[in-house]
Amino acid sequence: MRGFYIGRFQPYHDGHQRMVAEIAQELDELVVGIGSAGDSHTTRNPFTAGERVMMVTKALKDIDITTYVVPIEDLDRNAVWVGHVRSMTPHFDVAYSNNPLVVRLFQEAGVDVRQSHMFQRDVLEGTEIRERLITGGDWESLVPDAVVETIHEVDGVERIRRIADTDASEE
Repeated sequence: MRGFYIGRFQPYHDGHQRMVAEIAQELDELVVGIGSAGDSHTTRNPFTAGERVMMVTKALKDIDITTYVVPIEDLDRNAVWVGHVRSMTPHFDVAYSNNPLVVRLFQEAGVDVRQSHMFQRDVLEGTEIRERLITGGDWESLVPDAVVETIHEVDGVERIRRIADTDASEE
């Protein structure tokens, strides 16, 4: 059976990794959708789709499941979003999400949707990790080693700090 799991992964973190490890117990294959693929170079979405594909692909190499990492650009038309996702991905039997809108859209399209508990949501959350990247806090302990390497490879810490400085000066 093949499943689908979507997130913005800005950045991919240990909570995502734990969810994929859980999902891997139920499936043979997993399609990981890189959501908001067209967004990058902002404090909310600092990393490009390609950088996030690298993060996820490298982080998942040791999990025993066949994965396909696929960028998914946003559509500002929720009624056709599931069709858009299906057109961009291999066929999947079940979708995994905790996002209420995503759950609703898949359910309305007749897709089986499963939710999981979130792991340490107080710190394993993109906003918290991005804030730590900006302020120099400990972010490396919250993401897989492969993500640390990728962020350093693309000079992501410097990028998000410059973007945050620019955003603050334009307020």
